[in-house]
Amino acid sequence: MTFRNGLDSLLRPEDSVLVLIDHQPYQLANLNSHDPQAVVNNTTALAKTARVFGVPTILTSVIAARGGLIFPHVTDVFPGQEVIDRTTINTWEDPKVVDAVKATGRKQLIIAGLWTEICVAMPAIQAAGEGWDVTVITDASGGTSLEAHEVAIQRMIAAGINMMTWLALASEWQRDWARAETATALNDALRDHLGGSAIAYLWEQQLLNTPVPAEAA
Repeated sequence: MTFRNGLDSLLRPEDSVLVLIDHQPYQLANLNSHDPQAVVNNTTALAKTARVFGVPTILTSVIAARGGLIFPHVTDVFPGQEVIDRTTINTWEDPKVVDAVKATGRKQLIIAGLWTEICVAMPAIQAAGEGWDVTVITDASGGTSLEAHEVAIQRMIAAGINMMTWLALASEWQRDWARAETATALNDALRDHLGGSAIAYLWEQQLLNTPVPAEAA
């Protein structure tokens, strides 16, 4: 087994491409490994993070006419972008998706989707076997049960696939808060999705912009 370690193993925005798979009402209706609202929140945060860093993002659904359109929380991040609608359960067997990924010229393939045990595991395992450096964002994905989600993660780890959460990915892409060209935009993108930390950040901004009363000076 080849261990994933060293600086070069960390994800870089200029080498990354994101594929968001089947974040649709049908799949959400039988999501039982996570709070559905948390997955919507996390996927939206992931999409916004990719936009901040200029990471190409492919949106794909499966038979949207029956399973529903991708959540507007996600598509609104990329207005006007085509959603690739498939019939294949395994996204990596759809040539249009694979061609879109290959056209980016990037090799760090990042995947999130519903459900983990099917629509995430299949393309992740196939792409890893074809030489792609694959990472799955586990908290922007989810399964039909906690067992299904966790077994899928174990299966993918055994196939050499990297596992991360959306906030870990955002931090890895940013890497250094001195990178001012993305630091402010990243904070602005995430303030609606980061819970207590986001509220604390807004409070900090309030305090920094509150004049000291004259009598206290």
